[in-house]
Amino acid sequence: MARRLAGGRLVIATHNRGKLAEIEELLQPFGVDVASAGALGLPEPEETGATFEANAALKAEAAATASGLPALADDSGLVVPALGGAPGIYSARWAGPERDFYRAMARVAAELDGQRDRRGSFVAVLALAWPDRHVELFRGEVEGQLVFPPRGTRGFGYDPIFVPDGRSETFGEMDPAAKHGLSHRTRAFRRLVAACFEDAP
Repeated sequence: MARRLAGGRLVIATHNRGKLAEIEELLQPFGVDVASAGALGLPEPEETGATFEANAALKAEAAATASGLPALADDSGLVVPALGGAPGIYSARWAGPERDFYRAMARVAAELDGQRDRRGSFVAVLALAWPDRHVELFRGEVEGQLVFPPRGTRGFGYDPIFVPDGRSETFGEMDPAAKHGLSHRTRAFRRLVAACFEDAP
């Protein structure tokens, strides 16, 4: 059985403002006092894992150890089968140190040039860690098609080139509430809630 999280303070182990905003919104109904790693002055650990699970756990454990509080971390990315699963765990690195995701999306388009398979998926793994190094992991995925050029200015990261199955808009064009209803991060979060919160609404 998963370890329960009964309110109190929780560190969100990210310096990514888009991820932070989404996670804060998802946590809002649960009465959790949220502090970001950035606000607490916690450094970003180097992501040396070979999987989303390993990197999420690494970030959550580092924040929990440094803060003495439970910590929640996300590792997520775009997986493109025609590119052998790239950019995958390197999704942020494709954007370079400036976090220029238009550059990253242009690279995806260039590497897919001439290929008919434009399928892709977003993957998110949430890791919830405690200072004693106990960790719970929750994975969510959403399948879709990649479109070029990018469409929409909402969301963040690769959202403007991703159209989830069954929809015509990219995540970059969608109202945030519509995206939250079906995103990979929301799917992972639902698993976390079912396992770790005493009173899920």
